[in-house]
Amino acid sequence: MDAPSKEDGILDVAIIGAGFGGLAMAIALKKAGRTAFRVFEKASDLGGTWLFNRYPGIACDVPSFLYSFSFAQNPDWSRCYSSGDEIWRYMKRVADDHGLHPYLHFNVPVTRAQYDEAARLWQVTLGTGETVLTRALVTGTGALHVPSLPDINGLDTFAGAKFHSAEWNEDFDPAGKTVAVIGTGASAIQIVPSIAGKAHQVYLFQRTPAWVVPRFDRPTSAMTKALFRHLPLLQRLYRTLVYTRMELRAIAFTVWPSLMKQLEKPARAYLDAAIQDPGLRAALTPNYTIGCKRVLVSDDFYPAMNRENVALITARIERIEREAIVTADGVRLPVDAIVTATGFRVTEWIPGVQLIGRDGRDLTREWHKAGAARAYYGITAEGFPNLFMLLGPNTGLGHNSIIFMIEAQTRYIMRCLKWLWAGEAESVEVCAEVQRTFNEWLNARMQRTVWLTGCKSWYLNPDGTNSTIWPSFTLTYWWRTHAARRSDFVLETAKTGPAARA
Repeated sequence: MDAPSKEDGILDVAIIGAGFGGLAMAIALKKAGRTAFRVFEKASDLGGTWLFNRYPGIACDVPSFLYSFSFAQNPDWSRCYSSGDEIWRYMKRVADDHGLHPYLHFNVPVTRAQYDEAARLWQVTLGTGETVLTRALVTGTGALHVPSLPDINGLDTFAGAKFHSAEWNEDFDPAGKTVAVIGTGASAIQIVPSIAGKAHQVYLFQRTPAWVVPRFDRPTSAMTKALFRHLPLLQRLYRTLVYTRMELRAIAFTVWPSLMKQLEKPARAYLDAAIQDPGLRAALTPNYTIGCKRVLVSDDFYPAMNRENVALITARIERIEREAIVTADGVRLPVDAIVTATGFRVTEWIPGVQLIGRDGRDLTREWHKAGAARAYYGITAEGFPNLFMLLGPNTGLGHNSIIFMIEAQTRYIMRCLKWLWAGEAESVEVCAEVQRTFNEWLNARMQRTVWLTGCKSWYLNPDGTNSTIWPSFTLTYWWRTHAARRSDFVLETAKTGPAARA
């Protein structure tokens, strides 16, 4: 196994984060024969979202045969929708198979990175106090790992077990306890069925009901595994069919949101068939267009809500006391534990890392001042040469596999990096006008989508704009990023400087 190498102490690429994005980038670099790179991960292991989120019942909403690298197919997925732990083990195996461990540095957070215009290098400051120089910087920090905590009076005074779903206390045993779960998003609808059979009582506090559709999950048969293992082309065909089926949903999400009304019919039928109590059914029925908020998939959430020891609480939480939750209607509910399943700060991009580009420009501060994050295809930003992002602004999805987007972005970044390696440039920076024109198109395109049909969701910025989701087909994104056009960028060489910039 080869070890990372670098000439004169300067890296070719520094990667922040060892989730799916960081792994994809590292593998692409190795395949290109580049070994002067490192992956800096703040956690004690790789995995990103699938390392941080360890709550009971965690699973992916995308079929596993699609939620995986196209170049590292796994014929042995145990189920159609695999558990979080199985996905994490898959990522570990991929890292082993591609010899990534010498390049992975754990428990090493990146706190700051500043671009040196004279040297055309990024100075990367690590949590260890070390400073690393690199020609290019790639962020793969993801969005689903920094908890969003609810602002509830008295939450800090609660005396019992208390934690966010992304910070699950593995020593916590719900057996015989009264557990409050705050939130009804993707995490909550997986947690409640998983603990309801053990807990004495579960209170699910709901602010807004979510649209839930059946998962139709099932084990992968031994025959299917054998066929995929011996006929990998058959697995690729199946993957393509799954991708196409999910991709077609973009027509309703991004082109004709009125079609979403047709998708509401089976979702309502599922709710009506699963929930017999009229009052509970009414409380679980959303009043917004399906898809405006994240559509949730579950086979066991509604059955769990029918249990006698599970209660849906729709009254607003007034305050939390040492041993109870008090709602706005004056009801006091004694509880032993509180789980805040309140999502993540997805609109706070590249959390915990200060990125300083040309002329001392702070990327996070600029985005915050503008009220929304702005980049070029979510990959690069004007004013920040040789900085590339994986899963940056407007590259999230509501209908398909994010791994597809990561692979498209990795390919694009590699083509930009080749300009540096070939000596054609010492810095690569998107033109300001190109980025502006792209974001004008993006904003206009977003107006046609379901995500701007009136509901309030975590997809949106405080001003109601959307810098989270890609407003079109993933195939469109793939085509638009299949090649990096030199005319979109300012390429500076040793003979040119800031004065020569377009």
